[in-house]
Amino acid sequence: MTIPGTTAGSRAQTQALGLDDIMSNIGDSIFDRFLCNRRGVSLTPQERETLENSISEIQSLDARTTIVRAGETAHQSTFLIDGFMSRYIDDRKGLRQLVAIHVPSEFVDLHAYPMHDLDHSVETLTPATAAIVPHTALDRIVRDQPELARKLWFSTLIDAALHRAWLFRLGRLDAVGRVAHFLSEMNARLEAVNLSDGGRFSLSLTQADLAEACGLTTVHTNRVMRQLREADLCVFRNAAVEILDRTGLERRGDFDPHYLYLADRNSIQNGAGK
Repeated sequence: MTIPGTTAGSRAQTQALGLDDIMSNIGDSIFDRFLCNRRGVSLTPQERETLENSISEIQSLDARTTIVRAGETAHQSTFLIDGFMSRYIDDRKGLRQLVAIHVPSEFVDLHAYPMHDLDHSVETLTPATAAIVPHTALDRIVRDQPELARKLWFSTLIDAALHRAWLFRLGRLDAVGRVAHFLSEMNARLEAVNLSDGGRFSLSLTQADLAEACGLTTVHTNRVMRQLREADLCVFRNAAVEILDRTGLERRGDFDPHYLYLADRNSIQNGAGK
């Protein structure tokens, strides 16, 4: 099966998966970790069931698969179950800037529902599993369940907050600060969905991905990672990040997690909201 809007050159082959197979791997609900550990918002069991019933298909995606291209009309939104996805913009020379990276348990392109088409493209960075939610199903949610619709809106507002933080990172921080900020953010977001213990997490990105997220060259990124390692702040190798000094890394990246609207860090680490 090929996702609409992709080309053969993008390796856009997908495999439709059974819901029972997915559920056996992730627990009670695909949406258990959606908005998990966020301040002032959580899903009820009924709302999780509504979202689950809205899924039309589960897809297993290859790495570097283009989901939708800029300018295309979108008729569905994608919920990331496993893996990493990016939103990106290419310049006229083909150079790429990643404008967002999504982690599991996030909607990747929910904002396409009211906007109908995107001003950027969406691609998997790693092998990924995704749930497809048609916009007709979102129509019903908006009409019949305004409180759940508000929570979906909250999700898109977090995306907007992330964009502002990424603008700050690119505009005000030096190279080491940019990478320190990015890794601190990924640690906090993955910790919220129980995929980081606060100091160690898997991050199957290349140095080119990291460079494109931080507005650097790959050579410069390699130099920055060496500096962070020599400063005993963090180590990134073999698709794994180990943060040696969380406070020091966050300070070097001028990272304040307020924009993520997370629950108190102690509450997350003690299991609240899981």
